[in-house]
This record gives sequence, C-alpha cells and structure tokens, in this order.
Amino acid sequence: MPNSLNPFELIARRWQPSARFVERAALATVVMAVVIVVTGGAVRLTQSGLGCDTWPKCTPSSLTPTADMGINGVIEFTNRMLTYVLCVFVGVLIIAARARTPVRRSLTRLGWTQFWIVMGNAVVGGIVVLTGLNPYIVSSHFLLSSALLTVAMVVWQRAREGDGEPRDLIARPVRQLTWLLVGATLALILIGTVVTGAGPHAGDARKVHRIPLNWQEITQLHVDFVYIVLGLTVALWFTLRAVKAPAAQRRTVLELLVVLLAQGVIGYVQYFTHLPEVVVGIHMLGSCLVWIAVLRVLLAQRERPALPATAPTPTGDHETVQPEPAASSR
Repeated sequence: MPNSLNPFELIARRWQPSARFVERAALATVVMAVVIVVTGGAVRLTQSGLGCDTWPKCTPSSLTPTADMGINGVIEFTNRMLTYVLCVFVGVLIIAARARTPVRRSLTRLGWTQFWIVMGNAVVGGIVVLTGLNPYIVSSHFLLSSALLTVAMVVWQRAREGDGEPRDLIARPVRQLTWLLVGATLALILIGTVVTGAGPHAGDARKVHRIPLNWQEITQLHVDFVYIVLGLTVALWFTLRAVKAPAAQRRTVLELLVVLLAQGVIGYVQYFTHLPEVVVGIHMLGSCLVWIAVLRVLLAQRERPALPATAPTPTGDHETVQPEPAASSR
C-alpha cells in the first residue's frame, strides 16, 4: 500500500515554485516583519495601545471595535489583523520551500521558526493589553519582533545560497570584530527599548506604568552606544580594506555606515524637537534598517556552497533528487 501523502507533498506534485519565487517569498517576510514593527509603533504613538481594552476580543462583548471606541480602537484592531497577514506571508514561504524540488529542510525549519515567533508574539501582545501596557512586556514584544526580523533575514540569505557547510570568507580576527559590532548593535537596540519604556510616549492617554528611570539619562547611554557602534563600523571598514576583502563585503559596511548616520540625525532631531510622534515613528523604522544592515554585514562574510549531486533513490522520492545550485546574491 503506498504511503499516504501529507498536504505539502500533494502541493509539491502539482506546483513546483522556482528558486526565484522562494527567494521573493523570503524577502516578503522581511518586509512584513518591518511593517509589523512600524505599525506597532504607530499604535503606541497614537495612544491606541488600549484602543481594544481586552484580548483576544476587542471588547468583552465584541471581536471588532465598536463605534464609540473611535479611531484608537480601529488602529489597535488593524494592527492585530496584520498578524494574520504576516502569517499568510510566512505560510506562503513554508509551502513554497516545501513544494520545491529538492526539498530544503533548512528553509522549511526556518520558516516554521518564523511562524512560532509570530504566534508567540501575538500571545505577548495580548498580555501587553491585559496588563495595561506593562512597559517591560511591551519591550519584550518589540524584541520578539526583532527576533522575527533576524530569522527572516537569515531565511532570505539561505534562499540565495546552497546547503553546504558554511565557509568564512575572511580571517577569524575580522570575523570576531564583526561579531563585536553585532553585539554592540544589539545592546544599542535593547537600551532603545528601555528609553521607550521610560519615555513620554506611554502608548495610551490614560496613566500607565512606566520604567522608573530617568529617560534622559538612559537616552544619553543610548547615544553613547551609537558612537560605539559607529566606531566599530568605521574600524571594520578600514580592517576589511587593509586585508583586501572583496568589494561586496566592504559595500555592506558602507551601507551600514550610511544607515547609522541617517538614524543618528533622526535621533538628534527627535530629541531636540521634544519627541514628535512622526519623527519617533521614523526612528523606529530606522532601528529596523540598522539591524538589517548589521545582519547583512555579518551574513556577507561567509558562504554556503551547493551540496554535491546525489542520485535519486529507487522509490523516486523527490526529496533526494539532485539539488540545484542556489542563485547567488553576490
């Protein structure tokens, strides 16, 4: 008796997505991860954090916002619905990666990782509402979104390369300097969440709990880490130039430097103009772009070749068909 086919195998028999389609599906999840962060920031900046005052419903008696809740209810509910849109994009990626021959388990596993992060963050978002915008949980909500963006970037990179063992393209000391840059950038983002949790934008017009710190002092620490990250970026560029690293790797560092400088300008503008909502929102978008740029620097410093060709099994299992080289991003 033939083995029963799961839904993914049935789809694979009828649809063979191209490598380009899988790559674009992965890129779409990166874009949606950024959209989720920016729209989440819009919820906070429009004081709509408790626009829907319970979860998973919008009110105890209604799944959707009611007319008397005004625009704040609409904004909060729209942000919740975007989670389902994100799930659709992640689902398309998982299905495309699973349907393609040969099956690349690494992509499907990373796709499922994205899905479970989205689900976990949806639960955290509900806890945020039920706890009246507890600033510590709000910070974890943002950090989970950053984790989703990280995995999405890795998937996008993996979709453009093979499944062989990773090979470093630069010397180990340079790689260590890059990891130091990544760590400093992560610290910068973490401190930024503390600034948000202690700052004036509480997310709702009602009085809600804030992190009991002087937000201006935390902001100064945040600025100090900006200079540390800038210094490490410049040092890495000169190091790559000294060791005659490929132009593609140096270019990613220059792109990071441009994004950091732009983000720094936006940061100073929002500080000296007393944190206008629009500028703060642009700064949140900039934080996503900074993290993307840092990850691009890291991922450009190694490569994964295609696996050696393997003969198909007598059963004709499509998962063991000779792999195709992935499209190179360089």
